[in-house]
Amino acid sequence: MAEHAHGSHAPGQMERHCDVAIIGGSAAGLAAALQLVRQRRSVVVVDDGTPRNAPAAHMHGYLGFDGAPPSELAGRGREEIRSYGGEILTGRARTVERRDDGWFRVEVGGGHALVARRVLAATGLADELPDIEGLAESWGADVIHCPFCHGFEVRDQRIVQIVTHPMGLHPAPLFRHLTDRYCIVVHDASGLDDGSLDALAAAGTEVVRTPVRRVVTREDGRLAGVELVDGRTLEADAVVVGPRFRARADVFATAGLSTVPHVTGVGDAVEVDPMGQTSVPGLYAAGNVTDPSMQVLHAAAHGSRVGAMIAFSLADDDVRAAARPSGDETDWDHRYGGDATMWSGNPNGTLVHEVSNLAAGRVLDVGAGEGGDAIWLAERGWKVTATDISEYALDCVAVEASRRGLAVECLHRDANAPDPFETGGYDLVSMQYGAVHRTPDRRGLRNLLAAVAPGGTLLVVGHDLTPMRAPIDVAEQTRMFDPDAYLGVDEIAAALADAPGWKIELHETRPRPPGAVSTHHVDDVVLRARRLPS
Repeated sequence: MAEHAHGSHAPGQMERHCDVAIIGGSAAGLAAALQLVRQRRSVVVVDDGTPRNAPAAHMHGYLGFDGAPPSELAGRGREEIRSYGGEILTGRARTVERRDDGWFRVEVGGGHALVARRVLAATGLADELPDIEGLAESWGADVIHCPFCHGFEVRDQRIVQIVTHPMGLHPAPLFRHLTDRYCIVVHDASGLDDGSLDALAAAGTEVVRTPVRRVVTREDGRLAGVELVDGRTLEADAVVVGPRFRARADVFATAGLSTVPHVTGVGDAVEVDPMGQTSVPGLYAAGNVTDPSMQVLHAAAHGSRVGAMIAFSLADDDVRAAARPSGDETDWDHRYGGDATMWSGNPNGTLVHEVSNLAAGRVLDVGAGEGGDAIWLAERGWKVTATDISEYALDCVAVEASRRGLAVECLHRDANAPDPFETGGYDLVSMQYGAVHRTPDRRGLRNLLAAVAPGGTLLVVGHDLTPMRAPIDVAEQTRMFDPDAYLGVDEIAAALADAPGWKIELHETRPRPPGAVSTHHVDDVVLRARRLPS
C-alpha cells in the first residue's frame, strides 16, 4: 500500500466501516467482542478508559480472577480480541445515529466516524454518591457499597452504613452477617421501612437516626470514622453507602434510545429484550447499562450472550441476502472509494531503496492499494502480481497499468484466506505498511512466508508505531487505528529468527525517505530477509 499505514494517517477526518461498533471496553463490551471476532466479524471497540470500577484495586466473585485488579481482566481481554484482529480504539463516542439503510454512524472525538451494521452499548453506569463531605475521596477503598464485591475484606471490622434512600437497607442483612460491629446511620429517613429497621435493631444492630456531617480520615488518608451533625463521631474501618446511579446512555439519544426508571427507584437503565436488543433495531446493550446489580462476572456473561445474539442477527441478514460479506473488505472499499485517491501513487521510498539492486523477477505485492509500488516495479521489468482485500483498489491498479501499457496481474485476496498465494512462487514478496489482521494460528504470517521462493527475498516495511501508543486526550481525540490488531514487522522478525531456512539481512528502524505523503510518522521499521536455497 503506497505511503500509508492502514489508512489511519490520511489527512483530515476519517470514516471507517465495520460489522459491529462496540461503545465501551470493559467486561461486557470485551466479552461481546470476543464472541464476534471468533465469528469472523470485523469489530471495533471504542473505549475512553473510564470504567465504573476504576476506583477499585481488586475485584471479587469472578471465578478464576478473584482478587485480581480489574485492569488485569481488561488487559487480557484486549489481548485476546486483538489476537483475532479485533480493534480497540482509544477515544470517546459523541453521537450515534441510525441511517435510513439500517446502518449506524458513530461520531467519535476528532471528527472521525465509524459506520457499522450493528452497535452495542456497553457504556455501563455512573454512580452518584450522596453529597457528604469526604465520601467521594474514599470511594472504592474504605467506602464501599456491595457486600459481594468487598464484604469479605471488611469482615469482623467496624462497619458504618449510611442510609440515604429506601433501597439503602437492601444489603444490610448481609453486612450484619459479616461483622458483629455493625452500625446503621439513617441520614435520610424518607420512604424507609421502619419495620425493616426495627427488625435489624431487634437482631442486635445499632441504629442511629442522626444525619451525617462528614466522613473523617486520618493523616495517612485511611478512614477514621463518621461524624454526625450532633458532633458525635462513630469510629469505623469501612463505610457502606448505596449510591444512586445513571445509565451512561446519552450518546445513544441521537439514535432514538431513551432510558427507563429502574425498578429500585434510585436510577435508570436501558431496557433490552432477552436477546439484548433495545427499542432501536440493530442497537443492542449489555452489562451495567442494562442492570446496575451486575458484578463484573455477570456483566461479562451478559456481554458474551449478547455478542452471540448479534452474530446470529448478522448471519440471518446474510442468509437472506445470499451473501458472505467481509467487514474488512467493506472498510477498505469505502476508504479507497472516496472522491479522490488516498495516496500519491508514488512508490514507497523504502521499497525503492531496498529493491533497486535486486535482479527483476516475479514479485508479489501484498496489500497493493492503489498500486504505486506495483506500477513502479512493472516499469522496471518485474513480473508483478498485485493483491489486496479491496477489489476497488485493484480496479484502480488495473486501470493505471493499462493506461501505461504495463502487465500487472491483480488478485483479489485476503492474506488470511487459505492458500491465497502461490507457494514458493515469488522472488520478492513485498508488504509495505500492510494491514493483515492477526489470528491466533498466525495464518497470515504463514501465507506470507510460504509465498517466498527458495533464494527469494521478503521485504516488510511498517511505520514506527511508538507515537501511536502515546497518551491522548480522549475528550478531544480518537485513535482510529489499533496497531496491536495487525501483524507487525517485529512479530514477523521474531518468527523468522526461530525459523530454519531463513536469514534476516536487515531489521532496523530508520527515518522515512523524503517525499512520503504521510507526515504523522517519520520513522520506518524495515525487515529484509532471504529464504535460503533448498
